[in-house]
Amino acid sequence: MKALLELFKQVQQNEEFDAIKIGLASPEKIRSWSYGEVKKPETINYRTFKPERDGLFCARIFGPIKDYECVCGKYKRLKHRGVICEKCGVEVTLAKVRRERMGHIELASPVAHIWFLKSLPSRLGLVLDMTLRDIERVLYFEAYVVTDEGMVVDEKIKRGKLLTEDDYIAKVEEHGDDFSAMMGAEGIRALLRSLDLNREIDTLRKDLEATTSDAKVKKIAKRLKVLDGFKSSNIKPDWMIMEVLPVLPPELRPLVPLDGGRFATSDLNDLYRRVINRNNRLKRLLELKAPEIIVRNEKRMLQEAVDSLLDNGRRGKAMTGANKRPLKSLADMIKGKGGRFRQNLLGKRVDYSGRSVIVVGPQLKLHQCGLPKKMALELFKPFIFNKLELLGLATTIKAAKRLVEQEVPEVWDILEEVIREHPVMLNRAPTLHRLGIQAFEPQLIEGKAIQLHPLVCAAFNADFDGDQMAVHVPLSLEAQMEARTLMLASNNVLSPANGEPIIVPSQDIVLGLYYATRERTNATGEGMSFADLAEVSRAYESRQLDLNARIWVRIKEVVISEDGERNDKITRYETTVGRALLSEILPPGLPFELLNKPLKKKEISRLINGAFRRCGLRETVIFADKLMQAGFTHATRAGISFGVHDMRIPAQKHDLIQAAEAEVKEIESQYTSGLVTVGERYNKVVDIWSRCGEQVGKVMMEQLGTEEVVDRHARKVRQEAFNSIYMMADSGARGSAAQIRQLAGMRGLMAKPDGSIIETPITANFREGLNVLQYFISTHGARKGLADTALKTANSGYLTRRLVDVTQDLVVTEEDCATQNGVSMKALVEGGEVVEALKERILGRVLAVDLLHPETQDVLHAASTLLDEEAVDLIDSVGIDEVKVRTPLTCSTRWGVCSKCYGRDLGRGSPVNVGEAIGVIAAQSIGEPGTQLTMRTFHIGGAASRTAVQSHVEGKSAGTARFTPTMRFVTNAKGDKVVISRSGEVVIVDDNHRERERHKVPYGALLSVTDGKLVKAGMVLANWDPHHRPIITEYPGTVKFEHVEEGVTVAKQIDDVTGLSTLVVIDPKRRAGAAAKGVRPSVKLINEQGEEVRIPGTDHAVNISFPVGAVIAVRDGQQVAVGEVLARIPQETSKTRDITGGLPRVAELFEARSPKDAGILAEVTGTVSFGKDTKGKQRLVITDLDNQQHEYLIPKDKHVLVHDGQVVNKGEMIVDGPVDPHDLLRLLGVEALARYIIDEVQDVYRLQGVKINDKHIEVIVRQMLRRVQIEEPGDTPF
Repeated sequence: MKALLELFKQVQQNEEFDAIKIGLASPEKIRSWSYGEVKKPETINYRTFKPERDGLFCARIFGPIKDYECVCGKYKRLKHRGVICEKCGVEVTLAKVRRERMGHIELASPVAHIWFLKSLPSRLGLVLDMTLRDIERVLYFEAYVVTDEGMVVDEKIKRGKLLTEDDYIAKVEEHGDDFSAMMGAEGIRALLRSLDLNREIDTLRKDLEATTSDAKVKKIAKRLKVLDGFKSSNIKPDWMIMEVLPVLPPELRPLVPLDGGRFATSDLNDLYRRVINRNNRLKRLLELKAPEIIVRNEKRMLQEAVDSLLDNGRRGKAMTGANKRPLKSLADMIKGKGGRFRQNLLGKRVDYSGRSVIVVGPQLKLHQCGLPKKMALELFKPFIFNKLELLGLATTIKAAKRLVEQEVPEVWDILEEVIREHPVMLNRAPTLHRLGIQAFEPQLIEGKAIQLHPLVCAAFNADFDGDQMAVHVPLSLEAQMEARTLMLASNNVLSPANGEPIIVPSQDIVLGLYYATRERTNATGEGMSFADLAEVSRAYESRQLDLNARIWVRIKEVVISEDGERNDKITRYETTVGRALLSEILPPGLPFELLNKPLKKKEISRLINGAFRRCGLRETVIFADKLMQAGFTHATRAGISFGVHDMRIPAQKHDLIQAAEAEVKEIESQYTSGLVTVGERYNKVVDIWSRCGEQVGKVMMEQLGTEEVVDRHARKVRQEAFNSIYMMADSGARGSAAQIRQLAGMRGLMAKPDGSIIETPITANFREGLNVLQYFISTHGARKGLADTALKTANSGYLTRRLVDVTQDLVVTEEDCATQNGVSMKALVEGGEVVEALKERILGRVLAVDLLHPETQDVLHAASTLLDEEAVDLIDSVGIDEVKVRTPLTCSTRWGVCSKCYGRDLGRGSPVNVGEAIGVIAAQSIGEPGTQLTMRTFHIGGAASRTAVQSHVEGKSAGTARFTPTMRFVTNAKGDKVVISRSGEVVIVDDNHRERERHKVPYGALLSVTDGKLVKAGMVLANWDPHHRPIITEYPGTVKFEHVEEGVTVAKQIDDVTGLSTLVVIDPKRRAGAAAKGVRPSVKLINEQGEEVRIPGTDHAVNISFPVGAVIAVRDGQQVAVGEVLARIPQETSKTRDITGGLPRVAELFEARSPKDAGILAEVTGTVSFGKDTKGKQRLVITDLDNQQHEYLIPKDKHVLVHDGQVVNKGEMIVDGPVDPHDLLRLLGVEALARYIIDEVQDVYRLQGVKINDKHIEVIVRQMLRRVQIEEPGDTPF
């Protein structure tokens, strides 16, 4: 009996292991794995389908085809287990050994392993200290390599040196066989075998200590690392050259007969066959002692065949099969997206899952989904079987199965029972953030489509145009609990990216709510008063009242005090019927004010946010559900539809277009008479048309958005229109002003695929219809848009993947790291407008230091307080404009980040829990909106021509003007204040000294305010000439020209129209006079005593040099006062830079690439002077406070932002261009770098209207700054 049990016992492998080591296999090791040598390239006999002997599928080597049966059929059944058949040589055992038994091929000539040769850095190259090119020449038989120099003393014959064929023959004649040189892998193998690792490592260590050059150190360190690796892992370097090739078990490279007598085979079989064929041919040639050249060719072909088998396409052209498709090699099976790891190990198919199309289920609650009965039956089968057995309806699984297949009525009852309170998970691909998988309670429905709640569509990014979703069933109790507590849709109200509600109604819900809360002049029942909502409701239902009528009504609100007790409060409101009826669904604790306005999308979002903060999760979810129901009801009742006449074309359109055409004509005539350049003409034309388009859009929206009606008192009044298209756009339900502009205004300017703007606009709109030319122009950009969309998705996914890669190990590991560090947050101001208020930026952060009241100096909030909505409102109201908060950047937790530095978990609205994977959340939050970003690289055109016209700044708000410390100005003879600093800013502060706005003021601007002056809203603070940049003198004196030679450094230009002559600086190298090389026209100032004016406090003379293209505005010997203009640089000459926008910009920032043509920052604080020019470069010198000089060589065409004698601060821009983040980090520190990356990334997202919290970007910057440089290695072998 025992023996019988033994028989049935299956072979079990339960080896436990802790680690897996990957190394090189020695030839002996490969032979020990093998069960026999594969000698023939044949696979199977096509007549009998039996494997050929000694072939790639040989049963003798790899094992039997059928379980316990040899190939010839002599031994069958279990009783012969382990017998080796004497006739066919096959062991009688399980057929699955064909999955694990390997074979081998004895190579006739050694072959280099391509991975160690070609994957950079080449390991073979590092070990041998030869270049890859040289090794390849040896391996592919183009050159000899000296393997042993013997006693020969010769420059050319040194170990590892290469010899050409001719050299070799010559040297052999000269030295005979005193030295040896070889070709092919044998030569390389000989070199590797003669390598003494220990000795080599010792010499390298000595070299490393002795050497001084950085490049050398790097090179030696790399080599040392590889050699050390070989030594410590006990691997011989010559194993990189293969003598024996292992053969994969045949079941892992199957050959499957298809019907019709053909076979489907794995590519590996093809590759192996080539290797075996070439190997056998080489063996034969060697036996026949064939001529060297033929053998060499065959050896090279063998090397190539093995290369292709290991990694096809790594070297040269990939081997292709019969259908010209590259064959899939061993490396291809492992690597990449379709390889073993990412496809099969990380991405498996799951059981207990199904997928179907989704349809809308407006009757569902937020935490429910509709699951088709058929699907549920399949998904919950095991549970049903179990229940059937428990209830005694079926005795065996088979019987239960039969019952389920017959779908007897009891089965449906059991299904209902099983499904109750058992959540399922729904997932919509692509899962871009954690809200792409959520749990729901299934409701059984007829039909075959899954029903989805409309409010969760935003999180899944789903719509009902045929999207599919997958259902997964959590099996264990723990999984069900997790799904229920963490993943249930009603627990995911807030978006982890920005902490705002993500279950916000959209589209028709918004339209319905908006319509219900709008007010219509002179509607039925206007001005009536009601005692309570019941009366309003009755009057409305009996058609005595219009939904939009303005009425008075008493409304009962529930006020919840601090300690949680509820009080009813009745207030009489003037409101509309719709709003009054909606107030019934308000959760207790929310005031009616929030509803008493037309509910646009933003307002609804604010409403839900308010509900979440004041009433908690449960109430919010119920409220959102009720809002949705109300929205659908009202949208249906309203019956909003639109026809072609709702697109009202404004009457002024014609005149506006004619005016623009006239302007364009004027510019054309200016161009033909040579007053403006091509570039200026193009820019101005584009400018005129984009302005015209905006004006048409504006008058169109005004016309659409208001209408004239008669009120109760028979007066004509204007009210907001009830135009369907306008309501859809205004409420935020669908469409935007820009889209309506194309329907009823003018389509405007179109872009070419390269992003440049076509200067002929489309003056028609879609209602008028386009003519052929206009249609043709618009196809241009439209196709680009479609092509972009396809690329965008892939690129965005790739960006997310790289971000996750960087941050996946970042987790909240402790409560508090107790650091005092943080960053100071201010409101974000751009161009004088507050883009993001301070309270939005610090919400959900933790204070780094105590926060004091600005007047009383009392502590408002102690350090390490989490700032919630109330706290930030308080901060806002007392007028604090800068708050120091903790940030993940400065967190001092060793591994990970602490909860306090991170602050609020945006997806839950509470402090972040220890163990939360904030890294992945950050990566997903940044990557998920990636698909909405544009791919476009903006060229100067629409984007930039708009900014070029700004010629003054005006304050938007009233307050006191303040100058930043960097602002320096002089007062000229006319009493104007002329700005002479590059980075000066005017700040307007209110009475509480809180910054309201700040404006950059360019060099050369005239200030119209003083420091501390009170300003009114709309007052001009400074103005300047937008088309020229001046060079201004800070000192008075008499002008003395240096190197201003006509025809050499300057040219006289006579204006065709005015006839006045001006001096323009030209590049001296264009003119003959070689003496003029390297001189720059400049001005010295002479004082009354006839001496050169010096910079105060130094012995440098004031020397102001003019860049190429400047127009000199003074004469030699002219008296100049402080603040006078010496020269003007026309702005058109500054090169137009491409502005990278969208996704590529975000990727560029996170990769911290150094931009090409980067701007140069000052390395030290000091005074600028110009040195002698060299080779077309200008030399700029900064003398620091210790009189150390720092030189910069700047190409002539670059635009220098500083001038002689100017004082610059460390990290200030001295040469125009995009900033290099590495310079920022080096000169201004981590905080400035983080600020820069955050602001730049946010700019891109803000342009698309996407909100992402700063802390996600900070988390990624933290990970970007993980690399450290080791200053002192101590006793580590570093």
